Amino acid sequence: MSARIYQRPKNAMQSGRANTDKWMLEFEPADAQRPDPLTGWAGSSDTRRQVKLMFPTLEAAKAYADREGIAYHVVAAPERKLKIQAYADNFR
Repeated sequence: MSARIYQRPKNAMQSGRANTDKWMLEFEPADAQRPDPLTGWAGSSDTRRQVKLMFPTLEAAKAYADREGIAYHVVAAPERKLKIQAYADNFR
């Protein structure tokens, strides 16, 4: 059982940064998804794929994984790139 710990990214459809300071623990998929013969929907027998745990800090997520014996790797959050621009730059 392996998991990844990452910081939630900002929603691309909104400008707010709510819950981007939280850390998520998500299990890695154990088997591939396959289409259901009746409906054609993709699915698998791996129910851990549905579990996503939220933690306030990276240390809390690591402590939980260590306590429960879950192997994990931390995915670093991408660095924010600010594009500083003035309204007057549109007219140059």
